[in-house]
This record gives sequence, C-alpha cells and structure tokens, in this order.
Amino acid sequence: MIWFALAVDLAAITVLSYVLYFRRHGRRDLVLAYVALNVGIFAVVAMMARQEVGLAVGFGLFGVLSILRLRSDLISQGEIGYYFVAISLGLVNAIAPPLVMVGLNVLLLGVLYVAGHPRLLPRTQRRIMTLDVVHEDPLALRQDLEGRLRGKVRHVEVTEVDYVRDLMVLDVRFQVPPPESVPRTGQRTRPLATLWGGR
Repeated sequence: MIWFALAVDLAAITVLSYVLYFRRHGRRDLVLAYVALNVGIFAVVAMMARQEVGLAVGFGLFGVLSILRLRSDLISQGEIGYYFVAISLGLVNAIAPPLVMVGLNVLLLGVLYVAGHPRLLPRTQRRIMTLDVVHEDPLALRQDLEGRLRGKVRHVEVTEVDYVRDLMVLDVRFQVPPPESVPRTGQRTRPLATLWGGR
C-alpha cells in the first residue's frame, strides 16, 4: 500500500514540477524545491500515520516545516500556488485511500493545469523599474513605460519618487504582446528573385 501511494505521489509531483511548472516558467531551482518539499511531506505524514507518534512530535515536525518562508520578493504568487499544491499532494497521497487519493490527484493537477493555462489569462509580467526621469503626468508615464517595455501597461504603482536625483521607482504590470505569426508550411511565398528585384 505504501509503495503504491509513493508511486502515485512521485508521478503526481513529476507532472506538477516538470510538465506543468517547468515548461511554463522554466525555473530549475523551484522544480527541485517542489519535488523535495512534496517527498518530504509525504515521508513525514506517512510515518506519523503508520507509527505511534505523539501529538507533540507531530506539531514539532510541522513547526519545523513552518520555518520555510515563501518570500514574495523572490517568487511570484502563482509560484506560491504550486508550493501549496505540492504540499497538498504529499499530504493526500500519504493518508488517503487509493480511490480517493487518485481522484484528488487528478483534481488538483487538473485545476492547476486549467487555472495556469496561458490561453485562459493574458500573458502578463511584473517588473520593478527605476526610471531616470520623474513623470508628473500619468498618461506620459504610461506612454514612456509602454515604449520601454513594448507591451500594454495594465497597472502602475509609484513606490518612490526622488526629486533630488530625478528618479522614480515603479511597480509595473504589463501584458506581453503575442509572438509574431510565422508563415505556415503550405503558405505560398514570393520567389527570392522577386524580392531582390529580379524576374
């Protein structure tokens, strides 16, 4: 039973970290963090569920896990969501019955796939920017940012303005333009001679 649960857990965290997260976001360091956290949670909860472990020991183990700090300046809120799903998979797979375990794995991974799909939400990014100019006009600020970022600015928050050094610090959310369309294989193209002015 424990080996089946471990196999399901390893399959689920592989899908989460490598298929869903890495192919969309590309951060190798967080892939290792998700796998290590999931397997660690699974081992701890499986031991507590199958051994005579006191309540104080259980709280102590989860107190150690609570020391892990998810700093918002290093990872995005979406990546924190992957953290919580990785923890949930470890908990579910360690204690749930087989049918419930498989069903919850499919549910968690399916919701994460749909919620984080690029086609569901616009392609947005966040930047903390420091400009060497102070814009008093919000419209001029937005136009300047869109020219620098080459995208549609959705939200701008001014966090600091320094009139002495003539700079301002901004928290910018902007939409990434879609990639340029590539001609299809069957699409006709003009001959090279025509492009070069020949016949």
